[in-house]
Amino acid sequence: MSLKTKLQGTGVALVTPFAADQSVDFTALGKLIDHVISGGAEYVVSLGTTGETPTLDKQEKLDIIQFTYEKVKDRVPVVVGIGGNNTHALVKDLETYPLDKAIAVLSASPYYSKPSQEGIYQHYKVLAEASPKPIILYNVPGRTGRNMTAATTAKLANEVSNIQGIKEASGDMQQCMEIVRDCPSDFMVVSGDDGLCFSQIACGMTGVISVAANAFPKQFSEMVRLCLKNDFSSAREIHYKFLKAYDYMFAENNPAGVKAFLYELGVMENQLRLPVVPVSDALHDKIKEFVKAL
Repeated sequence: MSLKTKLQGTGVALVTPFAADQSVDFTALGKLIDHVISGGAEYVVSLGTTGETPTLDKQEKLDIIQFTYEKVKDRVPVVVGIGGNNTHALVKDLETYPLDKAIAVLSASPYYSKPSQEGIYQHYKVLAEASPKPIILYNVPGRTGRNMTAATTAKLANEVSNIQGIKEASGDMQQCMEIVRDCPSDFMVVSGDDGLCFSQIACGMTGVISVAANAFPKQFSEMVRLCLKNDFSSAREIHYKFLKAYDYMFAENNPAGVKAFLYELGVMENQLRLPVVPVSDALHDKIKEFVKAL
């Protein structure tokens, strides 16, 4: 069974809750995991960039992975995020991180270095050879500074057997359609843009790895399931109901926006690690009103 079949629907890029002393709040993380699974999410992503991974040390990452496995208890698949711009170091991580219970590895395209398309191709080829689990590419040029083109994605999908999917967050609908068209039929192509997910499934994607579903797993995952059933009329009602929420979530910073929502929903404290700070009071007031209106 392909990864595309196993991971249809909504995956949640879990945030990392922090306590007031800036330590990882594992009680809140457990509450969040229960919240998204009981809400109907099909799988979770641990240590995605939404989890503020640049501010976590290695031991914290290892502890979060193990805690997530234990808390999920095989209720849904777990994807583990291992990405960055030091290829050699990532190979070591892939060889040493506890990936036995993971279904796949989500790996963000190299940031800051701005490699050529050939550099991106070679980077992922090396990671795929080292990884004990299938690799899901993650293209997010707004954060990395370099777009991975549809041609590069298709080349990796067609030539490297251990690369089995992509989270595509370029926001370029033409590029998204080219990826769906040019990659193998069993290659997993999922949205990385909550606000575009509705439209991208209509173009042929099979789901999403979502930020918004941290806060609203029931509504968001239901919208995705309706889209996958081609019931876009019903899905559209949910999509437009939450369109403003997506704007609020990403207006100043991710995950500052979704953490403000989760605070108002009573799931966790509104704590982040520098250089990320909580959203402004003005935006938080809008978020509070949105949650209250729900």
